[in-house]
Amino acid sequence: MAGGEDTLVTAIFLLDLVRQICSVEIPVAGDKEKIDSVFRKDCTDLVRRVSLLTHFLEEINGQLEKLDALGSSSSSSQEMNWWSDLVAALQSANNLLSLAGSFQSTNDSDGTATKIATLFHGVTWKLEKSLANVPYDQFTISEEVQEQVALVRAQLRRATERYGSMNSREVSFAFSQQFDLDVDQAQKGNRLTRSWHIENSGSVNHKVAENIVIAVSGSNDSKDRNADLVASESKTVDCAEKDSFPNKSSEDLKKPETLKIPNDFLCPISLELMRDPVIVATGQTYERSCIQRWIDTGNSTCPKTQQKLEHLTLTPNYVLRSLITQWCIEHKVEQPTGLANGRIKKSDGSFRDVSGDMETIQATVRKISSQSIEERRAAVSEIRSLSKRSTDNRILIARAGAIPVLVNLLTSEDTSIQENTVTAILNLSIYEDNKGLIMLAGAVPSIVQVLRAGSVEARENAAATLFSLSLVDENKIIIGASEAIPALVELLENGSTRGKKDAATALFNLCIYQGNKGRAVRAGIITALLKMLTDSRNCMVDEALTILSVLASNQEAKVAIVKASTIPVLIDLLRTGIPRNKENAAAILLSLCKRDPENLACVSRLGAVVPLTELAKDGTERANRKATSLLGHIRRLQQH
Repeated sequence: MAGGEDTLVTAIFLLDLVRQICSVEIPVAGDKEKIDSVFRKDCTDLVRRVSLLTHFLEEINGQLEKLDALGSSSSSSQEMNWWSDLVAALQSANNLLSLAGSFQSTNDSDGTATKIATLFHGVTWKLEKSLANVPYDQFTISEEVQEQVALVRAQLRRATERYGSMNSREVSFAFSQQFDLDVDQAQKGNRLTRSWHIENSGSVNHKVAENIVIAVSGSNDSKDRNADLVASESKTVDCAEKDSFPNKSSEDLKKPETLKIPNDFLCPISLELMRDPVIVATGQTYERSCIQRWIDTGNSTCPKTQQKLEHLTLTPNYVLRSLITQWCIEHKVEQPTGLANGRIKKSDGSFRDVSGDMETIQATVRKISSQSIEERRAAVSEIRSLSKRSTDNRILIARAGAIPVLVNLLTSEDTSIQENTVTAILNLSIYEDNKGLIMLAGAVPSIVQVLRAGSVEARENAAATLFSLSLVDENKIIIGASEAIPALVELLENGSTRGKKDAATALFNLCIYQGNKGRAVRAGIITALLKMLTDSRNCMVDEALTILSVLASNQEAKVAIVKASTIPVLIDLLRTGIPRNKENAAAILLSLCKRDPENLACVSRLGAVVPLTELAKDGTERANRKATSLLGHIRRLQQH
């Protein structure tokens, strides 16, 4: 990589390239004034995925020059040329969008359509591989952007799997056909392939332009090497195998061997079957967890239409959910519950007949809806007891349809019914498949209501239920978007000893998701945690430090932690805490001091060097690592 200015221009070029791709106008179905492209969905999916890279490139824009300076002496050219692979992949995507957007289907165009379909496969493969080679650990990237990049990479992997397997020989072969493809299109009068646009960018000089063109297009030597690669690999492949790839039809290339899911059932963001579809202000439907993640990362537009969202309310799409459920039943694609024909499969592979148990449970579930409050109390109490006993019972209770009925009872004014109901739901959530059913029943708002206003026991078990449900990553997003976090922080401050521990466990798990850290800070969690650290009884220091260690990587949390005068308390724990607490205190201090000279100077001034030195010598392996790193930062600060 050329140094300095060239590196900076490359970053600008990458951003410009992504913005060009994002500005591509995809033909709309039914618009007679525009070409009704055969590859509309492929184009839309590609543009949407690339658009998610914008924030990543903006964040690393100013860091590439520093990375180049470091890498010029210590890294190989292969390690430092990851950017050229990314440029090549994005430029291929840009050209392909022009080519596919201008394609018109005719009777004699099947061969061209097949080649374009192959190119979509190849571009997806190239993007996925180039993003995998980016040295993310050498950049300072916010966790929100890390999540966006991870989402893009996951989408590309899934798309590659849907297209089918592909190796380097097939990718090289696919792109070696692109020139002929462009010529074919030009002869038909349809050619719309774009230029590189380098000469039109005022920020790119000719020297760098030449470097980028070579990186993307390849020099004559690189073209010869590609030709040799194709030729040499082709020699080792049977003729039938070699011929089979270019001769596949576009339908074969685009359709997976498995059952095709209707497009309307797929979330436009994740491209996966929706379980909890919701409607946004523009009328578009998305999977709840995906659109909530989009909103949590600061977006206020509809991902599909790019229109500004007038409000952020997510309305359940019950009609579509029902259609998806029916489709899943008809095509037998539901998640297995281990229950079939009145028998449950045991861990050893054998089956146990549960038809008698099923009848008993179904009768009990029916009584939950009884008009008699005494009968309802007895039935809910029995369901609580049954759900505690075994996994089989949890499966049978859910299969009997108890979960939606129990969710409705969470808001009961009868204390006994509410306590037993929330505890039964907690027990049912232990079985993994039931977590999804509980979420789909809309349980979270009612659980939060119990958490706020229930009895001591009900509040404790409501917090434990939220923890259990949050073990599924997408549920962290949905629970965080509710009012659960402020209610948990309130319980953490004012609940019973057990309630505080349940709240701490739930908050720790929820705050693993970046979008929830700011919510927890705004709910006052730092104040609550500081009280726990300075409590003379020392009963929850472990929990407080564990949560702080998760929060400390978030900028908003970092500011709040320092403002609350937590640093002196952490340094005191370095001196007097048990080994585990010393370890966590060192980890938190390191997070607070990274790229923050003011905090680093404060830690040094307050006498942290001596206990850190002792910890680096005698602490646990993790404590040693954190203490050594922090001491290194302090030494470098003192040398300047």
